[in-house]
Amino acid sequence: MRRWRGGGATSLTIVILATTAVVSSAQPLFSSGQDPIAGARLFTEKGCAGCHTVDGKGGGVGPDLSRTTRPRTFYDLAAALWNHAPQMASAMKRAGVSRPQLSARESGDIAAYLFTLDYFDPPGNADQGRHLFTEKRCVACHRIGGRGGSEGPRLDSLKPYGSPIALASAMWNHGPSMAAAMAAKGIERPTFKGTEMLDLITYINRASPTLSTGPLYVLPGRIVEGAKAFTDHRCVECHAPSASTARAAIDLAEREAHKSLVDFAATMWNKAPAMTDAMKTRGVTRPRLSPQTMADIVAYLYSVRYFADAGSPRNGVIVAQQKGCFNCHGLYGERGKPASDLAAAKGVGTPAGALAALWNHSFVSAGRAGNAPAIVPTFTAREMADLVAYLRSLTMARP
Repeated sequence: MRRWRGGGATSLTIVILATTAVVSSAQPLFSSGQDPIAGARLFTEKGCAGCHTVDGKGGGVGPDLSRTTRPRTFYDLAAALWNHAPQMASAMKRAGVSRPQLSARESGDIAAYLFTLDYFDPPGNADQGRHLFTEKRCVACHRIGGRGGSEGPRLDSLKPYGSPIALASAMWNHGPSMAAAMAAKGIERPTFKGTEMLDLITYINRASPTLSTGPLYVLPGRIVEGAKAFTDHRCVECHAPSASTARAAIDLAEREAHKSLVDFAATMWNKAPAMTDAMKTRGVTRPRLSPQTMADIVAYLYSVRYFADAGSPRNGVIVAQQKGCFNCHGLYGERGKPASDLAAAKGVGTPAGALAALWNHSFVSAGRAGNAPAIVPTFTAREMADLVAYLRSLTMARP
């Protein structure tokens, strides 16, 4: 692509705008097949770790991606990846590293991994967790490693609770009975802040010799089922999955309120009394949430923020024109263009596919013919969202 400098593309723009006006963005944006764990493996296999570090591990050429400003949406990530592609390509060329190609599945997995760097917590302090087990008076009812009471279940035989999602489910479901037991013993209901929950989970894991044979629910669950559960359990009556849903509700997808899994578990525990009172006021039965249902709800809330501001195809065609995309790319069999026909492009029907196409862009990897200096446009997250929406609309308009 070259930066657009004006010209006689007005008639073409009118035709494209007329076409995109009737195209609906009805395709699901988020793919439940995106796998952050697979993305972590690909991050190494594709050579990303040769330049970038994560938590201090990896190459030292690029920034440590776990310590930089986190991508707030998929489109922030896609824009950053495109904008830095020329510098990355030059660095790989100097290092003699072949620039990897990415499939739609691979780009989606890597995007999920990069996006979730702040979703998975680093290991906590087990010794501090052992101290908290006593300080928070968990020891009064629960036993770990031969220490503690017998009223509650033995935590050292419940390894799956080492999963924050399963722990959030258990603490939510048993919260009322635990509160009653603490009241009977004259114990003040504890709350958790900072890394306290993380340290406690780490202690439980270290002290638990029993290996789990069931699912650990480490990853988020199924988005569609989570959206249904969010409505069926009437969460939506108090919480908005996006700011546009209910102005008076607490916006769980607010970007500044984004939490890791352990933060989520701690918040569920800390806010449980207030949520229970609010449900009583509204006549809502307090639901029991299985670990799977909890994982599904987490996935739904995460996906809402992951694909916030999905983009407009109408605005996307304007972005494509202004950034010079049509200087090289044709539409619907247009002749005389050096690059591919955007209307015939394959694999761009999903955001992950569009991201892969942008990364694999031959102009960025090979440069222009004659080694002329390339003028590569940059994009804001908003522009990238609109551009991806436009590319997707072209695939939906095919007969």
